[in-house]
Amino acid sequence: MSVTQSECFVELSSFDDLARFACAFQEYPKRVYSQELDGSRILSSSITLANTLLIFYVPMPKTGRYVSYQVTAGKEICDIVESTKIHSHYAPIVHMESKISSLPIKSKKIPDQFHPIKVKDLGSLARLTYDPEFPDEQNLTLYALPHKKSWIIGYINSLEMDEIYYNFNYVELDSEPTKHFIKYQGNQGQDPEFSNSFDHGYSYLPIIKMKTEHSVFGLSD
Repeated sequence: MSVTQSECFVELSSFDDLARFACAFQEYPKRVYSQELDGSRILSSSITLANTLLIFYVPMPKTGRYVSYQVTAGKEICDIVESTKIHSHYAPIVHMESKISSLPIKSKKIPDQFHPIKVKDLGSLARLTYDPEFPDEQNLTLYALPHKKSWIIGYINSLEMDEIYYNFNYVELDSEPTKHFIKYQGNQGQDPEFSNSFDHGYSYLPIIKMKTEHSVFGLSD
């Protein structure tokens, strides 16, 4: 049975979320595109799944050639700039006149919809980001989204058999997360906490926040 390959657009909560997705803790920042979507100019960056190009996007706040991401005095600063003159991480922006791919956009059926798996606590979710098969190539990104009357935060991983299956491992939160990282020092027996600043000796997991819930995460009733 053939599987349709398609694009899936998911809007993020803010430009800073896109900059964090493209640049935070990335040795090589991701490529960012600007293109037209529903009559407006957007900025986007993507994840390539087995049959789906998962595109995270925000309205384009201003023009420029690079997304700039830097940490100054322990806090992140996100911007769009024309040049790479200061010390920062830069994601190049490619301005498109056409779509970024030839894949169709389908909303009724997403080929790579995630399978939701509930995790007991934030510490377990943080430890799940360790991959023993690729210990030097860790994917630390967490995704937060509204669900019903509260919020959830989760981690995407995959299981490769005859086909590839994608899991969204998640924890339920009491309220919307307002900070951009999870700060963690599990080897010292400390529980994770949300943070907007960086302290020496801790591990940090960037949080990418969605504007609304999306069916790709597999949680829609």
